[in-house]
Amino acid sequence: MSAVTWSQALIDKYNINGPRYTSYPTALALRDDFPVRQVAATLANTDNPLCLYIHLPFCHKLCYYCGCNKVITRHQHKADIYLDALAKEMAMYQQLLGSRAVEQVHLGGGTPTFLTEIQLSRLMELINSHFSVATDAELSIEIDPRSCSDDKLRHLRQLGFNRVSYGIQDFDEKVQIAINRVQDTALIKHQLELSRELGFGSINLDLIYGLPYQRPETFLASIEQVIELAPDRISLFSYAHLPQRFAGQRKIPDESLPGAPVKLELMQLGITRFTAAGYQFIGMDHFAKDDDELAMAQQQGRLQRNFQGYTTAGQDALLGLGASSISQIDGVLWQNAKDLPDYYRAIKQGDLPVVKGFALSADDRLRAALISQLICHFELDIPAFSKQWELADFWDYFAAARQKLVPFAEDGLVDIHAERIQVTALGRLWVRSICACFDAYLSDQATAPRYSKVV
Repeated sequence: MSAVTWSQALIDKYNINGPRYTSYPTALALRDDFPVRQVAATLANTDNPLCLYIHLPFCHKLCYYCGCNKVITRHQHKADIYLDALAKEMAMYQQLLGSRAVEQVHLGGGTPTFLTEIQLSRLMELINSHFSVATDAELSIEIDPRSCSDDKLRHLRQLGFNRVSYGIQDFDEKVQIAINRVQDTALIKHQLELSRELGFGSINLDLIYGLPYQRPETFLASIEQVIELAPDRISLFSYAHLPQRFAGQRKIPDESLPGAPVKLELMQLGITRFTAAGYQFIGMDHFAKDDDELAMAQQQGRLQRNFQGYTTAGQDALLGLGASSISQIDGVLWQNAKDLPDYYRAIKQGDLPVVKGFALSADDRLRAALISQLICHFELDIPAFSKQWELADFWDYFAAARQKLVPFAEDGLVDIHAERIQVTALGRLWVRSICACFDAYLSDQATAPRYSKVV
């Protein structure tokens, strides 16, 4: 992707508060009056393979930037109590799923590597005993380098994990101190080398731009360090500073954060350097080597997006387990209780710990498909889309969206033709804002402040 010259006018115009579109509608649409019985009905009416996500909320130490659902503790036995609850939740879903296949398993958090080797073994035994996991399933785990010894990494490989994702965020020590996540570069290099030796099929590194005290010259050094480590995939996330929602972020002084123009420069550095190093810009926040499955999925037009981000699995076949997890299956979304006491209470009563949900309408499904196409592939074949969704007149149906797209087209962010919508190279950086034009729920501006800035 060629270099882009930023203008403050462009930033002011399009750097809105908006969703990341890991789903449409977003999780804000979930309703408290959702009938839990609809979960069983949904699972009974389909037999498509599933992607399984398990949320493990425990962390030894608080990272100030983090907006995830987590529990900070040094008490290892709390993970045993949590695994007891997960076992009961899995048993409930086992009755509903039967022999339905699971093609992907992802452990996220929190810090999944908070678990000991014994606890990790127990978790995998639970998964395999309650679900029909495919023999060639993708098993992935998020790793905090500080909580993953060599023995634990070897143990993960022995358990069948074939993909690992390391949370780096930034290599600069001043930034690490400011976010309370100091980790040794030599340790990270060693773990990546060992991961390759052990035969993990894919290695991902996470970076975050917009963190306190980041400057173009220091962040460029972190980028070059990542390139030297040569992971298969790179995630380049935008830091969402929402101290009103996440107490830990209040420890980060506002004045330490880079402003929007600098933040955009940090993102541009990442895009420019990673693509120059041979990585395919998947879009928005992901890069992958050309021969990586994620890149090939985009090349072949089958890339999708779900609550875990860009994925090769179905965006509408995700089952989430554990506190706060969100599921999306066949047009129905539901979320578990976020707080552990509420989660445990439901499990103890023999109930699914579902507290919110939402069933997509026909219009929701239509818009979800359109937004997914734009955010994954940056273009839309209007005649093909209209035929698939039985639209007599595409632009009549999306008249309001077309009006909202006018300034984007005038500024060269999107090309609009009778038979095609094409997001330009510059427009890819604002694809969240472009997708928001088709979002029927953003007409209520009261919801906008609950989202982060798109950059």
